[in-house]
Amino acid sequence: MSDDRSHSSLLVPPSTQDWIQGILSAKVVLVMYGDYQCPRSAEVYKLIKAIKRELSAVFGEDYLCLIFRHFPQAQIHSRAQRAAQAAEAAAAQGQFWSMHDTLFDHQQRLENGYLVEYANDLGLDIPQFLKELSKQRHIDRINEDIEGGVESGVTTVPALFINNIRYTGRWKITELMAAIVAASH
Repeated sequence: MSDDRSHSSLLVPPSTQDWIQGILSAKVVLVMYGDYQCPRSAEVYKLIKAIKRELSAVFGEDYLCLIFRHFPQAQIHSRAQRAAQAAEAAAAQGQFWSMHDTLFDHQQRLENGYLVEYANDLGLDIPQFLKELSKQRHIDRINEDIEGGVESGVTTVPALFINNIRYTGRWKITELMAAIVAASH
């Protein structure tokens, strides 16, 4: 690899194929690449949720669109890939964001038994959930997210793109909010 510098723009544009909170035509579209076992990903996701609540209250629901893309770092986090598959299996039953939040809230407990417990708590069809996990039915979707991230220069998580531009600031609520608001002008 001759060019080791991080790309500054998102090369796979947001689309209806993504996991979206909000609308793609929002003033600000925030794409997050994350790993369910990564403590920093969980912290940043919580920051983004707080920012989204605050900005929605001030500017309206259509101001900020959040997109999550999988970027499990299996070489560091042994359970991240399986957790991403669990999120996708839940998504097949209409529960992506519920499982997503649960996985980040319980990232110290991502073993298979816990994944089934979370699916049960969400009211999912457990035989269907288990079948999809065992057959790795959603692995291609996860790999597409990873490949798109790599194309855009993502090497570690969390990675954020605000209106397709890589966020390189500090992971502080004031700085991240300022970057989001600036991107809307």
